[in-house]
Amino acid sequence: MTITTERSGPIATVTLNRPEARNALTSQMLSDFELAISSLDANEAVRVIVLTGADPAFCAGLDLKDLANTYGRVGGPSAVPKIERRGLSVVRSTPMIGAINGPAVTGGLELALGCDFLIGSHRATFADTHGRVGILPGGGMTIRLPQLIGINRARQMSLTGMFIDAGTAAEWGLLNEVVPHGLLMERTMELANQIAEADPATLSQLLAMYATNADAPTVSYRDELRLSRKYMAEHFDDAAFATKRDGIISRGSKAQRS
Repeated sequence: MTITTERSGPIATVTLNRPEARNALTSQMLSDFELAISSLDANEAVRVIVLTGADPAFCAGLDLKDLANTYGRVGGPSAVPKIERRGLSVVRSTPMIGAINGPAVTGGLELALGCDFLIGSHRATFADTHGRVGILPGGGMTIRLPQLIGINRARQMSLTGMFIDAGTAAEWGLLNEVVPHGLLMERTMELANQIAEADPATLSQLLAMYATNADAPTVSYRDELRLSRKYMAEHFDDAAFATKRDGIISRGSKAQRS
């Protein structure tokens, strides 16, 4: 299974489990992810969700072949479940922590941005390469990234496609903490257990207050997705995307090793 779920008492861990493809997302994976999160959110016994990836990456973004099938051949996005979303994040009342174990790139970064906060391994890296590969974000990038790191830094990441390491991500406010790779899940579960001790009804209302007062209105996510789909349907070139993306992933892998 490419999306796995494990339970430990009140904590559920959802893992992107396609390591041979650096956990690149297919339409089916996104559908399975949304269904998994919505199911856990509806389970009163689950008080915290942890999202992570199977090593060596958190998520390399959308799968190339699947993206070509979506836009290069049929001219539009594949069907997704009728689940309310904010970007790539399912609307939920259960707290969700992102345990970022490696590169989170483009759509993978958007998926991470859908969490309530992020704890990172020292191997974590982040990049928004939408502009470099000729596609537009539709998963909340232009909303959540500037909220966390500021509009100018967000523009710098999106316009250049630059990778930032875990230390820089923490300095800029994208990561709350950086820990040694082997301690990532231990630290994340420690925080999850602290959250699980609180009254879930109170935390649900607290998250709703943050969504209302701190996040951009839901219409902004819909507008971003609408503009992205229109651009992609008119301009997506799967061959050019493949060449550009392979080069960027290679460069990112070298940066991670250094």
